[in-house]
Amino acid sequence: MACPSSSMAMGENGEDEVIHVLAVDDDPVNLIILEKLLKASSCKVTAAENGMRALEYLGLLGDDDQHNTPNTNVPRIDLIITDYSMPGINGYQLLKKVKESAMLKDVPVVVMSSENVPSIINQCLEEGALKFMPKPLNRSDVKHLISQLP
Repeated sequence: MACPSSSMAMGENGEDEVIHVLAVDDDPVNLIILEKLLKASSCKVTAAENGMRALEYLGLLGDDDQHNTPNTNVPRIDLIITDYSMPGINGYQLLKKVKESAMLKDVPVVVMSSENVPSIINQCLEEGALKFMPKPLNRSDVKHLISQLP
């Protein structure tokens, strides 16, 4: 099942210029806050309440799992922001799946956590995370992150 998409924020340049972000966090309050911060930066946001839902949305689960074939019905994703500590599939495992996918490997992934553990931070960066950011994110963090996207 696909995750529900929230309403799209329209930028001055039209729909094609809107950055589509997949936001992943198992804490509903944190997910709502992240979604609001992203919308305030004129992003389209798709919210997933855990790593499993994110993988389902991206089409990286199921019988074709070993082929890493993304769901071709998914709209273009420009950025994935995920919590690190989640039950089931954590942020690092989600990052690995995305980076192993031929179709999604170039999508920037930002991992966020309230824990400041150097080994976890290094592990995520070595696996290809764009950034590892401390939680909670604030408006300036999000604006800076969005401005750095290609």
